Amino acid sequence: MVVCHFGCSHKNRGLHFFLEQFVLRWREWNKHDVNHSLSFSLSFRPLASQQHLFTMNTNLAAHTYVVTGGGGYFGFRLACTLRNESSRILLFDVRPPSAVLPEGVEFVQGDVRDYAQVEKVLQGADCVFHAASYGMSGREQLNKKLIEEVNVQGTENVLQACVALGVPRLVYTSTFNVVFGGQVIRNGDETLPYLPLHLHPDHYSRTKSLAEMRVLKANGSPLADGCRILRTCALRPAGIYGPGEERHLPRIVGYIENGLFKFVYGDPDSLVEFVHVDNLVSAHVLAAEALTEKGQHCAAGQAYFISDGRPVNNFEFFRPLVEGLGYSFPKLRLPISLIYFFAFLTEMVHSVVGRVYNFQPLLTRTEVYKTGVTHYFSMDKAKAELGYDPRVYDLKEVVEWFRSRGHGRKHAASPVKKLILDALLFLIVGALILSFLPVVGQ
Repeated sequence: MVVCHFGCSHKNRGLHFFLEQFVLRWREWNKHDVNHSLSFSLSFRPLASQQHLFTMNTNLAAHTYVVTGGGGYFGFRLACTLRNESSRILLFDVRPPSAVLPEGVEFVQGDVRDYAQVEKVLQGADCVFHAASYGMSGREQLNKKLIEEVNVQGTENVLQACVALGVPRLVYTSTFNVVFGGQVIRNGDETLPYLPLHLHPDHYSRTKSLAEMRVLKANGSPLADGCRILRTCALRPAGIYGPGEERHLPRIVGYIENGLFKFVYGDPDSLVEFVHVDNLVSAHVLAAEALTEKGQHCAAGQAYFISDGRPVNNFEFFRPLVEGLGYSFPKLRLPISLIYFFAFLTEMVHSVVGRVYNFQPLLTRTEVYKTGVTHYFSMDKAKAELGYDPRVYDLKEVVEWFRSRGHGRKHAASPVKKLILDALLFLIVGALILSFLPVVGQ
């Protein structure tokens, strides 16, 4: 089990909650004897056939697939893999994908918060890949109302429509965060309990946890046709990367190009995980097949961690991107507690001025511990039950993608601009350090 040493009452709100979370986590990160890793044995359900493997695309039967959130990077990539001559692929999203739709893929504009729109797009569907979500990172993470509506109510709408329309399969795209909230996890598996909801410092993780619980609980629900049942499963991916990724990588490259990537933080030995988009696509296709009779329904009611299976230090993972674009990798390393406090202050400022000026925070608290605290998971269950076999990728394609679009260092930075940025960084770090010192005379 996971031993968590931080906690708070679910009744705490606002500033009190923020302060309590910060103080407790700061104490954790500054302990010399860190003892909150986990211990457990790997275990999962026995299979009817350990030899049962699934293949992508070539063995897909003629079906109608609906991908919610299909206008996003992952959803579009999934659709491109699902398509074949006899299948119909529908991308359902509030915005169309940035890329040109390939033959056999249709875009339907709509919102998962609107049940009527969801019901309309699911007519005749054989399988739903529910990837639509909101609030994963940046300023989106601070819009609690929209996060709740999309992640919880949107998921409920999809489940209700599946039952009403007789859609027999649903694969839900979840997140590592349903079990992770800043505690160290080494080689965790699916026997880990959900993180208590009141321990999630961000609303995205809390709502994704609620949605996953609801999806797995819905497994086995009788469909309206009276003949079949709904079979569901959830995939919990690590951070997604790949050429053309639209959410995280452009933000990181923007920080690099604007001279804001001046330091790293946390333990240099901390390890996290990532998943290449094509490995994640493969896992979703395999999961959908494992919900069928041919797949012996072995994934029904199950959750799976999905990553490349190669734990790595977060900042070292991005070193090839930084250097590949012609920039120097920073040598300054700051304590994670200092950066967490900075993120806390940023969120507090955003809570006050966000309605007037919705600025992009440099980092949120969740992003700090996601990047600076060790957490990685075993792929054994996904490999054994789904036949998941992640390929090895690196960031070469990503670097080439950004360079082909004009990114990369072209000339030395202006000395004046560099001086201003360095001075600003010095002032921020200095102010944060001073805030930790006791007040004289008190």
